[in-house]
Amino acid sequence: MRIARWVQQGLVSDGFVVDDHVVAFPGGVTVADVLAGGLAAALELGASAHAADGIPLTEVSLLAPLVPASIRDFVAFEEHVEGVTASIDGVREVVPEWYEYPTFYFTNPHTVLATDDVVSPPVTERLDFELEVGAVIGGVPGRDGANLTAADAAEHIFGYLVFNDWSARDVQGREMKVRLGPCKGKDFGTTLGPWIVTADEFASLHDDEGFLPLGMDVAVNGEPVGRDLLSNMGWPFAELVAYASRNSRVVPGDVLGSGTAGHGGCLAELWGRRGELSPPPLATGDEVVMRVEGIGEIRNVVGPTASVPPIPPARIRPRLRERP
Repeated sequence: MRIARWVQQGLVSDGFVVDDHVVAFPGGVTVADVLAGGLAAALELGASAHAADGIPLTEVSLLAPLVPASIRDFVAFEEHVEGVTASIDGVREVVPEWYEYPTFYFTNPHTVLATDDVVSPPVTERLDFELEVGAVIGGVPGRDGANLTAADAAEHIFGYLVFNDWSARDVQGREMKVRLGPCKGKDFGTTLGPWIVTADEFASLHDDEGFLPLGMDVAVNGEPVGRDLLSNMGWPFAELVAYASRNSRVVPGDVLGSGTAGHGGCLAELWGRRGELSPPPLATGDEVVMRVEGIGEIRNVVGPTASVPPIPPARIRPRLRERP
């Protein structure tokens, strides 16, 4: 089952995608309501949705399929880490700490983009994409999202979407030298979409450890750049959710990114392996298309650099301890 948000003639609607039509939820129900109610209730609601009651997809513009409560982005592909560290730090390695626990950062839920949106990047000479899958958290009646086991965490996964973590690599590299970030190198845009595909669609595809062998690929201006399997993650999604909930909580509407696929899931990985900016960084007018098996396709065009007011450099202060 696919769940989406869309706009038609200025009116925003939430509902199902059935065949090649969108069918609005009844009674003003929203995606947030459906996520909070959990997967079983959503499937029951979807059983009464029929394409004949909807609007052709060609007559609407898709929005991001949810307004996220939060976005955590993991770095779960060993091959990506191996290549991208050489691009950022000049050394190709996977540090031992990567293998101990999953690692993630929080990115900006307020700059989410939809498929077909134009990306407005910051001033950067190394604009990049990141091919990922996101897991969307839903409610489980009678159960909190704190300190979950992997088995319990799997029940909180409502569905999946395609996830593009846009990145300004030169900005990211500067930030991470200060032992923080990535922050401003990332928070200008994250594409989520084109819709949420509910977790039941993939139930028979999980292997014995919970990994999903879904094909993922990305192309720039029609030229293939990267291809990988989602099952090459170091941890399955249920374990990522369990780790995120440790001494914390996951709640309906949270999105957890897999991290960037290997084998060309981003340009920085290729730059690190090749020792040169090949393929070149993204530029104005470039189109990035990502496809994930069983989920769908997102596409965005890079727009012009955003115009922003300047910030001066730090002032060296006298470090007084008393007011003069």
